[in-house]
Amino acid sequence: MPHADIYSLTPLADEVPSGLPLVMAMTGFADAGTTSGQLIEFIRGDRQSRTVAAFDNDTFLDYRARRPSVLFDQDDFRDYTAPRLELALADDEMGQPFLALIGYEPDLAWEAFTDAVMDLVERFRVSGASWVQGVPMPVPHTRALGVVVTGTRGELVDRLSAWRTTMRVQATPLHRLHGAIRDTGRPVSGFAVLVPHYLAETEYPEALVTAIDGLGAAEGLILPTDTLRDAGRRFVSKVQEQIDGNDELQRLIATLEERYDSELGDATARSPLTDGAGELPSADEIAAELERFLSGRGDEQGGRGLA
Repeated sequence: MPHADIYSLTPLADEVPSGLPLVMAMTGFADAGTTSGQLIEFIRGDRQSRTVAAFDNDTFLDYRARRPSVLFDQDDFRDYTAPRLELALADDEMGQPFLALIGYEPDLAWEAFTDAVMDLVERFRVSGASWVQGVPMPVPHTRALGVVVTGTRGELVDRLSAWRTTMRVQATPLHRLHGAIRDTGRPVSGFAVLVPHYLAETEYPEALVTAIDGLGAAEGLILPTDTLRDAGRRFVSKVQEQIDGNDELQRLIATLEERYDSELGDATARSPLTDGAGELPSADEIAAELERFLSGRGDEQGGRGLA
């Protein structure tokens, strides 16, 4: 499939400096804590990114699975809003430019998408790449968020990764791109933020902060997080207020804390929080009541969870 049929370049493409780092985030699969969604909004909003290449929705999007929105206004429909998948150009806090592959995860044509992105990687002589995602895990919100680091930057894996293990997982286009970029000899890093499973459906500010910290360590980007950290403290305070008023929830959190503290020390041998057989405890078994409680309170407050 010719690449010209599946993405279009904007005039900005001629102005992109050579040798920039590439940041990647996609919504769809395993976006616990809305980690990827928040990062995409951060890059498009706070960093005011500009589109370099726009990918064709008819090629990559399953409209019936992820329907676009339209505004029903009194007696008419307007403001049809289609999802975006794009390569964008943005600047960090120090004015350093970087490229960002952001938007929805392609539903279709993963190989064509990988080839197209790699064409862009070579066109702009990308220096290296990093990607993020949020993964739900039975960890307590009272501990610092962990992150699983993968890729070719061994010093980052040694310094930042919460654990190492060997397992077969469901793949994403980011995994496919990870391998393709690695095979060109460029450095590549992946950051999977371990989000408390009972907060997976919320917009968890600390998940975004953790992702940004990882990107900074890998790509040398300086991105502001003070406002996000303040929002994270307010978020956790709301969660804690709800838990403090319920003895059962306190016991559930204490169970997660005990397991976290006892297992994390053996992180390099196996995944934290697994049992003796190496199995993750069921979220329903550990904190079903907590999930129902927080979800109910989120509905009462008219928002998404506690965001």
